[in-house]
Amino acid sequence: MVSVDSVYQKVLAIANKEQRGYITPQEFNLFADQAQMEVFDQYFYDLNQFERRPGSETQHADMVDLIEGKLSLFKGPSVAITSGQLIENLGSNDAPFYKLIQVVLSTSGIVSVPNDKIVERLRGGQDFHKTQNSPLTRATADRPIYTEVNGRINIWPNIPPVGKEYQARIIRAPKTPNWTYLLASNQNALYNPNATDHQDFELHPSEETKLVAKILQLAGVSMKDYNLAQIAGQKEASTIQQEKQ
Repeated sequence: MVSVDSVYQKVLAIANKEQRGYITPQEFNLFADQAQMEVFDQYFYDLNQFERRPGSETQHADMVDLIEGKLSLFKGPSVAITSGQLIENLGSNDAPFYKLIQVVLSTSGIVSVPNDKIVERLRGGQDFHKTQNSPLTRATADRPIYTEVNGRINIWPNIPPVGKEYQARIIRAPKTPNWTYLLASNQNALYNPNATDHQDFELHPSEETKLVAKILQLAGVSMKDYNLAQIAGQKEASTIQQEKQ
């Protein structure tokens, strides 16, 4: 994880270096949430990009492995589902839903066993009708299929075999960062890491530089200090360029 206090102190130090203005804890928390989600969203675009390139034989230098490692924290447990269920309801308070990875046919009550059968996803109504209209490709208990329509998972056959159940494997969203504080007698905010709602960034420690740069960009726009936003943007672009070389 990345310390929310470490990021806040660095953001304040850079913003105040030339007396550009003070960023309140409330503002910081809003910017922090936005920055974290931007970094998190980018993982999936980068993964798609790097999967189309030749990988590195050195595991610690392979970008796909590096991104998969950063995402491993967010792979939530498999959850039992039924046909017609809303996809957005697959998450929970502890694991808010972000993305559906796959649907599997598994033994009832058992999560992620080696003989799980992957349920094939069809990407459109036309593919579904073509598949179902042919006796050779029609969905069966041994070859189930599913589609995503209007935010719902539709599975065929609708009812799994006895002793089996359909399960969804998901990516959860990162928890919202929260720099918690107490007000001193002079009304200054004092960091309080013991608050019940305190939350560090859930991203890999290597993302701290990106988080600082993104938050400074947002703060620069908020303070109408576009020079600060530009400097932070250039720093972020330099970091991204170095990663993708």
